[in-house]
Order: sequence, then C-alpha cells, then structure tokens
Amino acid sequence: MALTYESNPLIDRLPPHLKQFIKPQNYESYSPINQAVWRYVMRKNISYLSKVAHESYLKGLDMTGISVDSIPSMYGMNRILKEIGWAAVAVDGFIPPNAFMEFQAYKILVIASDIRQLENIEYTPAPDIIHEAAGHAPIIANPDYAEYLRRFGEIGSKAILSAHDNDMYEAVRKLSILKEASSSTEEEILEAEDAVNLLQSKKVELSEMAQIRNLHWWTVEYGLIGTPENPKLYGAGLLSSIGESKWCLSEAVKKIPYSITAAETEFDITKPQPQLFVTPDFSYLMQVLEEFANNMALRKGGWRGLQKLIDSQKIGTIELNTGLQISGKFTEMIRDEDNNVVFFKTDGPTALANREKELIGHGVANYPNGFSSPIGKLKGINLAIEDMGPRDLKAYNFYDGKRIAFEYESGITVDGMNITGLRNINGKLILIQFEDCTVKYNDEVLFSPQDGAFDLAIGSSIISAYAGSADFRSFENLYNVSNYITQSPKKDSDTIKLEQLYESVRDLRHSKNNLDESKLLEIISLLKTKFPQEWLLPLELHEISIKNNLEEVRDITNEILQSYMENNPKIAHLITDGIKIIKEQTS
Repeated sequence: MALTYESNPLIDRLPPHLKQFIKPQNYESYSPINQAVWRYVMRKNISYLSKVAHESYLKGLDMTGISVDSIPSMYGMNRILKEIGWAAVAVDGFIPPNAFMEFQAYKILVIASDIRQLENIEYTPAPDIIHEAAGHAPIIANPDYAEYLRRFGEIGSKAILSAHDNDMYEAVRKLSILKEASSSTEEEILEAEDAVNLLQSKKVELSEMAQIRNLHWWTVEYGLIGTPENPKLYGAGLLSSIGESKWCLSEAVKKIPYSITAAETEFDITKPQPQLFVTPDFSYLMQVLEEFANNMALRKGGWRGLQKLIDSQKIGTIELNTGLQISGKFTEMIRDEDNNVVFFKTDGPTALANREKELIGHGVANYPNGFSSPIGKLKGINLAIEDMGPRDLKAYNFYDGKRIAFEYESGITVDGMNITGLRNINGKLILIQFEDCTVKYNDEVLFSPQDGAFDLAIGSSIISAYAGSADFRSFENLYNVSNYITQSPKKDSDTIKLEQLYESVRDLRHSKNNLDESKLLEIISLLKTKFPQEWLLPLELHEISIKNNLEEVRDITNEILQSYMENNPKIAHLITDGIKIIKEQTS
C-alpha cells in the first residue's frame, strides 16, 4: 500500500499500530483565512513571548523552521527536526493517550494538522497546528527538555488507564471536534459539554494514566519554569494561547513549586487554569517523573498492578520474576492470604514473550481464547521451579514424557503429562507444556483436559504490570481509532468570496511592485457592504496601508477597526494588540 504522507527513517520505524493514526497534512486545504489566523497568532506570540517565554522558545522557532508568515508544512519541519533527532507527523485531533505517549517515546511530535477557526483565535480545546507546531516544536530544540519528553513518552505509554479514562477521552475528543466544526449547532455543543462535565464530576480513583496525564498537563502543556516570583513560559498550551499566555502571569493565577503532587491535581480543559506549577529547571522535571514511575505498576507489579489491568479492560502485560511476559486482556486472579497472586487469567487473544520478543509458537494464534496459569512456590519444596537445575528437576520427577502431579503452597494442584519445557536465554525454565492436564483450586476446576494442551507459566511473583503488549508485533491493533472524525468545513458562496479577499490581500502584501491603492479600496468597499463583522482582514489592510504610506486606506481601516471595537468590546483587545504589533514593526 502506497504511503499517503511524507515519511523518513524516524517515521519508518514506527510500529503499525501507531502508523494508523498518521494522516496526510493536505497543505492545500488551508484557506487564506487559516493562513491569516496563523500569522496573527504567531506575530502576537513572538511580540509578547519574547519577553515572557523561556529562552529556548525563540531559539527553537529558528531551529525548527517555523515561519511566522505561513503555516508550516510537515515536510519542511521534518527536514529541520531531523537535525535534533526528532520528526513530526500529522494526526486527526486527539488520539488515544497511550498512543500519544508512545509517539513521544519514538521521538515523534504528533501534530493535529487542522487549525482553529477565527472565532476561536485566542484558545481552542481542540489540538491544532498552532498549539502543536508553534507550541511544542520550538521547545524540543532544548536537549534537556527533549529528553524529558522522550522519557515521559516511554513511561507514559506504559501507564494503565481505566474504563473511565477511555470514556473521558472519547467525550473530550467529540467536544473538541464539535467546537471547531462550523456546522455544529449550539445544542450539540452544549450536549457534548454536559457529557464532559458529567464525567469530570464523577468521583473516581485516579488511574495511572489519569495521574500521568495530569503531570503532562502541568508540565508539557501548561508548565512554567524559573521561580514562582519570576516564572517563564514553556508549556505548549501557554505558548500557543494568546489569551492564556498573558492571563497565566497575572496574580489571579496561583504559582506553585512543581512536585509530584501535580499528579493528583486535575484540570478542566475548557477553562483557564486557576493555578500553575513552576519547575526550577528542565532537569527537575525528570526527577519528578522518575519519582512517579517508581510507584507505577510498571515497577511494582504485584496484585495491585494486575488489578489495574483487570479494571482497564484493555490489552496489558504482566512480567513474572522469570522474565516470562503475558500480554492480553486480564479478567481474573486468585490471591492467597498474603495477597500474593497465585493464579491469573486472560480472555481473548493472548501472547507470551520474553525480553519483549514473542515466544515462537506462543502468539495469539496459539491462545485465541485466552491464557491462564497458577504461579507461586510448590508445597513442601523450598526450591522454586525456576531455580531448579537439571538434577533438581529429575529429583522432583519433572521428566519430559512423564506424568506428574504437584501442589502449590496456595493449594492449587496440577496433574498432567509433562510434554516439554521452554527455557530463557539463561537456561532457566519459563514454561512447561502439559497434555491431559487438570488444574484445580479446592473444588473448582481451573483447567481441564477438554481445554486442550496446558502451558504452565513458571514464576513465583509478578514483578511488573503495564499497558500494551510486551512485543508490539503480537497484536494487530493495540489502539482503536475513534469513531468521531474531524469534520471538514462546508463553504458557502460567501465564505468562498471572503477567502478570495483574504488571498488578494495576502498577494498584495507579498507584492514587490508599487501597490495600487484602488485595489485596496475596492476590497474595503466589499468588506463594508458584505462582511461587516470581519476584523482580521481590515487589520491586515491597515498594516499594508501603514507600511506603504497609503493615507486614505489607513484612515478608512482605522475607522472600521475603531467602530468594531466599540461594538464588540469582548474582543477589542485583539485589534488593539494587532495595531500595537504593526506599530512596533513599522517604527
């Protein structure tokens, strides 16, 4: 199948379950209005952020090849990003959180290639190219921050999410799409907002993914750096929001020294943040991340880790102390009186692996309906099976081709024909296959001969539990693509005419010939009669008039802008700021 997007070596190495989210950027789909929105936000950001953003931001804009005047192409960005070992891909809005993190682990910047509508120019809950390209990309030029982002993705992709997290993801994705779709009705948006608010109001225990999502929000998206008294901006959400980048530094927003407590601090994506966290430097972010990771099931395992996987209802992996890894949807476990897991079960396709590589003959084709096994120590035997050498195995009657019956300390019994064993790279048993086997716990039959061959997982404890598959090749699709797809705007004749006017002004601004003032006056006349609610295009005309000393155009556009500010006080500051930037750049 031919690629529909520009690739490169970094993108080529992505697993198929991530590549399914990549889409073509379709640069030609950006309208002249989109380009004007990009230009306004970038000019305003650079004018303001040069004073309040971390020093890496402006340096990064140059290093990542992001232009102020035009929406960046993914191909152009990738030519420059490769110099710092990263790449960028276009996706359709929000993607599943584990997938988003995994892209970061591969040093791939995920960019939602759509752009906010003019009416949402200050802020949108939907990820867009202003947020992603102008917010995230410049900061990754800082080596310390880039490594934090990569490491965050590596750890975050293993975080276990809950069913509530999945519902929340779908609800937020739907809301963000509706808010940016010109065809959405107010009723549809309110209904979607109510759904998000209802989920947010539920008092549920924060999953690992919810906690790490909080850390991501308060650092990568809304992070401040320096001191609470004198912070600088580095979070992409702040860098890309011309409204919140100012609001965040006001006294109305509480500044808190960054710590692991941020993992428990939730946020509302639809509102300005009432508090922000300040890290002293980028290296401290890594310190807090490692502190959080030490408490994850990834590093702790045990029954709590397995329970998180059962609750998630998603594909996850447990690793036994022998190195055997079992990946699938976990549904059951049995614990002893000390809360040690003594039996586990998956339902549906399951795969076994060792050192992140699927064991030959032990993939989902071999276990299409699930896998189960007891684990633990044998009753009356001080030596664990995994620690038995060849002599020990013979002494305890573990012979290939011989029938054997044994009991675990938990009371689980195994009785069957020992067929063969599978060993790890160090020569230790990690799996024993039985035929005509019965596994029982008290009076309950956990496995019977009618179930087929029985593979016994060798191990006495679960040392790790995490989201996803040990070997990404084991499952065709780890992440589902959402049913809610970003909607392409439907353009009526007026919209097309307005876009043509924006395009004409853009061409005139780039023209090297002497400007014909009559052309500008003709455009202004059309604006006044047909598009009286437009403010951004008159602002661009005003800029051209000042740069080219066109007094009549300047006076008329100034009158239009002043009238608009009087009638629309809520966004008057956008025009005021635009005029200020024009003066700064023409003085």
